[in-house]
Amino acid sequence: MLAGAAAAAAGSALVTGCSGGGGPAASDDAISLERRMREGAVRDSGRLLERYDATTAVHPDLAERLTPLREAVAAHVRALALTTPKPGPTPSRTASPSGSPSPSAPAAGRAEVPAKPTEALSALADAERSLSEARTIALAGAPGELARLLASVAACGAVHAYLLTSNPGASS
Repeated sequence: MLAGAAAAAAGSALVTGCSGGGGPAASDDAISLERRMREGAVRDSGRLLERYDATTAVHPDLAERLTPLREAVAAHVRALALTTPKPGPTPSRTASPSGSPSPSAPAAGRAEVPAKPTEALSALADAERSLSEARTIALAGAPGELARLLASVAACGAVHAYLLTSNPGASS
């Protein structure tokens, strides 16, 4: 996933660097670039949200620890979206954002949740870290306001990775 994000960031930088100076076409290119980057960021955050849901489904004892982090990721999806979703509850832990059934059985392309809680937390931390790194790379090609948002979300992901690997109350 990191390699794909790096390629996307490099492509974005090329598109940005090759656009002309300030005419209507340049403005349209910037909007198109921002839209593509936002859509990709929403998709990536949605996948991360699914990982949180799958981990909680397999390890319900981790729900208390994971819920605040999951809610932050859901907030990232809303912040990165081009349109603001109607107010209401965030997607439940029993359904993925696409409305498909419970994620306890991995779908095609989705990583399985490790059987041990500590390994499941480590896998989530790795996913957070990878996405944080990809977003940091994408900053180079992002338009101003989106770059600031991506930087903030990347920092949050780094904190999540730390919290997932720290050992509060150590009994697992």
